[in-house]
Amino acid sequence: MRGAVIHGPGDVRFETLEDAKILEPTDAIIRTAVTCVCGSDLWSYRGLEPTEQAHPMGHEYVGFVEEVGDQVTAVRPGQFVVGSFATSDNTCANCRNGFQSNCLNREFMSTCQAEYVRIPNAQGTLVATDQVPDEELWPGLLAVSDVMGTGWWAADAAEVTPGCTAVVVGDGAVGLCAVIAAKEMGAERIIAMGRHEPRLKLATEFGATDIVTERGQEGVARIKELTGGIGADAVLECVGTAQAMQQALRSARPGGNVGFVGVPHEVAIDGQELFFSQVGLRGGPAPVRRYLPDLIDRVLTGAINPGKVFDLALPLEQVAEGYKAMDERRAIKALLKP
Repeated sequence: MRGAVIHGPGDVRFETLEDAKILEPTDAIIRTAVTCVCGSDLWSYRGLEPTEQAHPMGHEYVGFVEEVGDQVTAVRPGQFVVGSFATSDNTCANCRNGFQSNCLNREFMSTCQAEYVRIPNAQGTLVATDQVPDEELWPGLLAVSDVMGTGWWAADAAEVTPGCTAVVVGDGAVGLCAVIAAKEMGAERIIAMGRHEPRLKLATEFGATDIVTERGQEGVARIKELTGGIGADAVLECVGTAQAMQQALRSARPGGNVGFVGVPHEVAIDGQELFFSQVGLRGGPAPVRRYLPDLIDRVLTGAINPGKVFDLALPLEQVAEGYKAMDERRAIKALLKP
């Protein structure tokens, strides 16, 4: 089979790989329907996370079951399935508490930009649709495997409630999906913070009521101005930088909550400031599996269309161009079709 391999900063190649195969009785093999490049993949591409040796890439996937291990009964060959970037048995204590992304047997997916993918913990990770969805729905279902599930977690962690004011920090794919989530959860006012006009146009289409282009303290001041000097009820941090985290914490009102889902890079939180702000803070890897049945249904029924975050579609063999386009901000998110 063939797939993407990163060799170093700016160096992603489409290469022949060892075929995906069953290694454990809890595994499944899927034939990829569509996959994509994630914003978090750019940390390695830009050299901000070291690549000590060449390795496959990708953690978002939907596809057709090809083969299952002896202990997998939840899905069968031929079914169309959606999974999570973090695999889970869905039976351990952490899974039962709704935090499947901290499953005691968790494995993070990392080989999904390929024609075939081995899925560990397939019994608890994969959710099959009743029938093969129309191909036009595949991008939305792919988004559910990570960015939509992560945006939903941001809203859930920030405790978005009907009638509240929510701020979304970041206009990447996760931030845009967080706007969808905040609207679905009933936020009356959704303030999107970003600087890229095409993305902010999509944020408005998804339900943002206000746009703030300022960053840092200027951005915080603008949020305070829009909220009567108090701050927002819920803030969804979808970037992962120090500035974004500080912006998020300072944009929340006393008693408000911040849900942070951007993978933190060089983020340090001042305990004294957090203590006196009286702002709640929760985040981490999204427990996508908790939300999969609901989000799959919302996509299939047309309630949400997170597939719109894919504004560039390429054959999988052109994966390097997908990385380049996203790195240069010529694309929000690149869809890859084997």
